[in-house]
Amino acid sequence: MLFTDPVFIRRLESLYLLARKVLGGSLQADRKTTRKGAGITFADYAEYRLGDDFRSIDWRIYAKFESLIIKLFELEEDATIYLLVDASRSMKSKFRYARELAAALGYIALNSLDRLCVYGMADTLRPVLDPCRGRGKAMGFLQSLEEMETFGGDTDFTTCTREFQARRKRKGLVIVISDFLFPEGFDAGLKYLQWHRHDLFCLQVQDDTDRKCDWKGDVTLECVETGQTRRLTVSPAEARAYEAAVVAWNDELKQCCARRSIGLASTGPEIPFDAVIQEILRRGGLVA
Repeated sequence: MLFTDPVFIRRLESLYLLARKVLGGSLQADRKTTRKGAGITFADYAEYRLGDDFRSIDWRIYAKFESLIIKLFELEEDATIYLLVDASRSMKSKFRYARELAAALGYIALNSLDRLCVYGMADTLRPVLDPCRGRGKAMGFLQSLEEMETFGGDTDFTTCTREFQARRKRKGLVIVISDFLFPEGFDAGLKYLQWHRHDLFCLQVQDDTDRKCDWKGDVTLECVETGQTRRLTVSPAEARAYEAAVVAWNDELKQCCARRSIGLASTGPEIPFDAVIQEILRRGGLVA
């Protein structure tokens, strides 16, 4: 099914309606800026200065103390949503699923009038969708996802995060969709993004080929990303050791996200993408 198929779009529209119902249309629970201005939620008082909006003067305070004091309010800003989708060749078996998750999140963002920007990640960063906003951009966004292909060699998450920050200075919500099986690890990249004051959410996608080892005996393994081959013998003990190592790796990701107050959801292609997004929305959105 194409991402622009009416049946698929109806599933996305149902998710947006749910987001609007439970989160007011926002993927983030809290989007208030620290700046003060003419919003609707009271924040503080300040002394009136020439050029300030006289309509903000609190006349009750003036009547009591003969001091010109203005009210300051919190501003609500549109969010910038960045989707970093793992497009390395190791994602091939779950690439369609990862893009379905990206489609749902991006569709909600565009319909909520948030800015959306999408990149593919591998050994480098590849632009998929330049920053845009509005419901009218949804079809172009879905077409861009449809045209995405896997590329590159080893997944270098840290390099991709540095390239991303060099291109996009505006702070926003960065959603990383990946299996997180990065050769050099994930901690440095997440730390780097957080240091630049982005909000983060990790959406981990793994399937049985990642979590289980069904090989037995003498086998020749070829890395899908680098093309390197290795001949080895896989015993039942080694197969169990591999599966235990994957569990330990995933536990480390959970601990890293918990330690850094980063939101995390783990899933696989066996679970419908809309069920995953519904659960995220009902939990309160993309927050830790």
